[in-house]
Amino acid sequence: MRLRALLDTEALGLQLLGGEDELDRPVRGVMTTDLRDPSRYLSGGELVLTGLAWRRDASDTEPFVRILASAGVAGLAAGEAELGAVPDDLIESCLRHRLPLFAVDETVAFATITEHVVRQVSGERAGDLAAVVDRHRRLMTSGPAGGGPEVVLDLLTSDLDLRAWVLSPTGRQIAGAGEPLPPRTGAELAGQHLAATRTGRPGPHRAEVGGTVYSLFPVRNTGRATVPDRDVRESVLSDWVLAVAADAGDWPAARLDLLQGVTQLIAVERDRRDAARSVRRRLAQEVLELVQTGAAPAEISARLRVAAPVLLPGLGTTPHWQVVVARVEWTQGAELPGGPVAQALLEEILVDPAVSGPESADRIAVAHSGEEAVALVPLTALPQGDAGRPGDPESPAAEGADAPQGHDAALHADALLATVRAPLSAGLAGDGRLTLGVSAAVHSAEGLRGALEEARHARRVAAARPGAVCAAGHHELASHVLLLPFVPDDVRRAFTARLLDPLRDYDRRHRAELIETLEAFLDCDGSWTRCAARLHLHVNTLRYRVGRIEQLTGRDLSRLEDKLDFFLALRMS
Repeated sequence: MRLRALLDTEALGLQLLGGEDELDRPVRGVMTTDLRDPSRYLSGGELVLTGLAWRRDASDTEPFVRILASAGVAGLAAGEAELGAVPDDLIESCLRHRLPLFAVDETVAFATITEHVVRQVSGERAGDLAAVVDRHRRLMTSGPAGGGPEVVLDLLTSDLDLRAWVLSPTGRQIAGAGEPLPPRTGAELAGQHLAATRTGRPGPHRAEVGGTVYSLFPVRNTGRATVPDRDVRESVLSDWVLAVAADAGDWPAARLDLLQGVTQLIAVERDRRDAARSVRRRLAQEVLELVQTGAAPAEISARLRVAAPVLLPGLGTTPHWQVVVARVEWTQGAELPGGPVAQALLEEILVDPAVSGPESADRIAVAHSGEEAVALVPLTALPQGDAGRPGDPESPAAEGADAPQGHDAALHADALLATVRAPLSAGLAGDGRLTLGVSAAVHSAEGLRGALEEARHARRVAAARPGAVCAAGHHELASHVLLLPFVPDDVRRAFTARLLDPLRDYDRRHRAELIETLEAFLDCDGSWTRCAARLHLHVNTLRYRVGRIEQLTGRDLSRLEDKLDFFLALRMS
């Protein structure tokens, strides 16, 4: 807006005292101050409102006006309530510095002027930004992207003073303007967004983290947006979200429409990313089919040599590989396909959370077969401790050599889920489960079949555990825990109840902590001294509790067979 427009609004009650030739100056904001030196708060283009409390005598006027003129403010509006009239020395000083000066009638509140200016300026900026968004949308739908989502997010910050970030379903930052969003904040926002989406409520969703209010706008794949009656579970765990640090609850419709336009623009970028990822998916699918059909190692090796340059540009040697298997299962609506959902999730989970950007997953190839997704993860060298896996005859350890050291660390099951468990649990909303299995790293094509089976076995171990999001690694397959997923559920429940229910009932009645005592006793390998120290008990008290356990269950904790039964019952419970 221009200064001249202020005089055309009678409700503002402004009287021009000087600077008629400067009324075409643009107004970019408004500021109220009574500081003698407000320069640190001025950026240029403001209409400055003042009650003249800074003026003790005429000598204060010239320095104040000089500061405003140097800062490039649009104009000065002085209230008449304090002195009854605007002093002549202020009028003369503004004339010398060519600074437009208005008198504000004492019946008009500064808040009225501020609200009017903000409303006009915001509306104009929103219109300008909407034009820019529309131009970028046309560019991105007809040709190469003009800078990606960051360009529009920068415009939101500079023109509408809105801080915004694009987040993945796990809260990883894909794009942002200014300061990055803390990872913990991103994960919490993603969790609240997924939970709200699962309820069926339309966006934007309101969220609050660390005292800051955010509005969360879904960014949906443009190809899915037009499909009616689509089950939300098919996309909720893969859609991006635009997080804006503001409460959109009281926004006008024009601004909400603008933000919806921004999400559509970001969705175009998402579609481009998915199109580029299709090459890696196809390579993974081809390798997976060869491995599952028992193709010759030479044929698999040839396919891997084709895949390696795509996944690891510039790498001159065949990498080592790990296999990760994921499965998404729903307790309701078993007909809903889980393979594509698990594929999208696995592509996100395998991205390093410290890496931002839409293309940070360009070294991950994920295929899906039936209800499970399988990822081939390349490593530049076999990490220490993962050499010599069974089924990998070419591994360095099999030849007695040390494992080479590379730039990439092997994937570990627990680490994969550390930052994503909470948001994904919210997205699964109690009626779905995600389970992952991670193989050891292998050195050759011969090892891939064993790695795939290893990852699948590890996933079954994870599926035997409680919780919506679980993972298990290859290192857990060497223990008795491998057997537990294959025990029928009714057998496990009966076995656990027979051994532990008497102790739980006794604990409820007497608060005797027999279950806790049993766990500690087994964990200390039956050592009375160490167990008593851990529980802060006298040895005689511990002996009394163990005797009570034996009496209630009819078992003897000095016998290995009974110890093992109790140990398995605790693990299965």
